[in-house]
Amino acid sequence: MRSLDLDTLTHAVAGGAAALRAITRLEPAGGPGDKVFPPTYVKERNATTKYAMEPRRIDGREVNTVLLDSVASQANRFEESLLEGWRRGELPFPVVQVDFSKEEGLEDLEQITALQAPHRIADALLRDSVLGGAPFRHTTVGKDITDARPTHATAMFKHCPTALIFGVWDSTGPKGGLGAKFQRCLVSEIVGIDVALGVKTASRLDPAGIQTKAGPVFKHKDPSQDWTVDPKEAEIVKNKPVEFSRSGGGDGKKGSPSAINHGNIPPSIDSDAGGVTMSHAVQTTVLSLGALRRLRFQTACSGERLPAEQRDAAETAARTALAALALAGIVYQRDQGYDLRSRSILVAKEPLVLELLGRDGGEPERFSLSRAEAVALLQGAEQKAREHGLGWDPKPITLTPAPKLAGLIRKSREVAASGEAEGDS
Repeated sequence: MRSLDLDTLTHAVAGGAAALRAITRLEPAGGPGDKVFPPTYVKERNATTKYAMEPRRIDGREVNTVLLDSVASQANRFEESLLEGWRRGELPFPVVQVDFSKEEGLEDLEQITALQAPHRIADALLRDSVLGGAPFRHTTVGKDITDARPTHATAMFKHCPTALIFGVWDSTGPKGGLGAKFQRCLVSEIVGIDVALGVKTASRLDPAGIQTKAGPVFKHKDPSQDWTVDPKEAEIVKNKPVEFSRSGGGDGKKGSPSAINHGNIPPSIDSDAGGVTMSHAVQTTVLSLGALRRLRFQTACSGERLPAEQRDAAETAARTALAALALAGIVYQRDQGYDLRSRSILVAKEPLVLELLGRDGGEPERFSLSRAEAVALLQGAEQKAREHGLGWDPKPITLTPAPKLAGLIRKSREVAASGEAEGDS
């Protein structure tokens, strides 16, 4: 099997193919039959489990499946992998980031990039930051990004090409809901096949023998003391001592020793989220070349209009650079592995194979792509785009948080440290 090269990728992007895909068979790290735990969701209506389960037709039969990693979660993993490659200087592409490292009390946030922010380049964290003393959206870069759209995508390509790969909706910018939408070009998910639901057990024996009837436990009037069993030491509201509850951390009801993580927990069985066993899992990743071809580039990165006779070649070069960046994300994510969450570690059962799907069907062409080859492919594609005026600057655009944003984060941390729950009155 030969490696995917730049000429082949360029021809495919120019219209020679419909999509690139990678289908990978996975199994639990503990081996076949080991239990894995899918992500949980709120049960609604007649749901019998907290998992996203559905029947699918596979090889002519209907089988039970469960979602192990969603499209959105997979996109985040690809972005994380690309960011790691960029930070090591291996992958040259533009990144916009907010630097918190010099903000008192927020240094631990370091830099939050558009690859990490939930809404990517359109996220409120970037909107509420400043560049050169001006609000980001009021700067030249910010205005260019605000005005970008699928038919005029150069500014997004220049400053945040990953948004063109993973999609973004600029709904919080100056145009509100009318802000530009860029669809996902790269889509992936991991699904468990032939699934059987399991159960989960829980119990706790308190070595100190603390009993439930030892309560009630009250909120101490001195915040540093946390709780007390003496009503005289308790916080008083409406002439009554306030029973203790811990937001997010207690196992039991208000005022009970279990609310401060003491006492026994009787053995119980959870059938709503007790994990699953399966025959195997499948990661299906698809890069739509048709979606890339819908992106148009009217100008070079310098702002000059592309000459009509050069535009087709320039647009193909830009789209090929985006495709190469997406492929680097696939390869780098594969190298990072499939540790999805606690008790959900998967391993690949076969090497990565990229399938190039022709526009008219037929047997797909198959290619390999190693980490070093993915780096070389991206570097070559970027250089080709640069020759057409669409090169990238891998040095980050670094914003600083506006004082109001830094203040909001500090205030939020104070609230969290006080133990006040979200939604508490």
